[in-house]
Amino acid sequence: MYGFGNTPADRDYTLQDYCDGAMEIIDALGMDDVTVIGHSFGGRVAIRLASTCDKVKSVVLVDSAGMKPRLTLKKIIRKVKFKLRKALHMSTQSCGSSDYRALKPNMRKTFINVIHTYQEEELRHINAPTLIVWGKRDKDTPMYMAKRLSRGISGSKLVVIDGGHYAYIDSHKAFISQLRAFLNGVYFG
Repeated sequence: MYGFGNTPADRDYTLQDYCDGAMEIIDALGMDDVTVIGHSFGGRVAIRLASTCDKVKSVVLVDSAGMKPRLTLKKIIRKVKFKLRKALHMSTQSCGSSDYRALKPNMRKTFINVIHTYQEEELRHINAPTLIVWGKRDKDTPMYMAKRLSRGISGSKLVVIDGGHYAYIDSHKAFISQLRAFLNGVYFG
């Protein structure tokens, strides 16, 4: 994924760019029967791949992003603060989420491109068996997003495990157990 780990990012990227990059790997390896597992940002890529690529045969979404968040008072205040500071020609360094502020400057436009891509419409195009695993204490991608994903992907299976946004780490044994059951056809036999 461009800009993550040791993979360079030489320009601004969109969600489609990340999907194209994943497809390049799938094609280069000659893969025709792919299970895509995506967590958070990677869940966005998995949703797009599953909705557009016939090589994707199954999908696992873990605390996935991609759903339009609810507008809260806190978010409204943050937006007003940003616009006011910008209008007054004041520094906006303190504005934005902690994820945004932690990014290198060259990845900030990519972040904006990707987080403003809402994927509700793509869900109805996913025909592959889909397991949705969610941490019951996830605050970054709250439970209402898991329920929206589950309703939007026909026949999907939602499993809630203990943990937060990194439930696959917080409750790794439960996650592995659910993943094995899914890959062995227990849910969608």
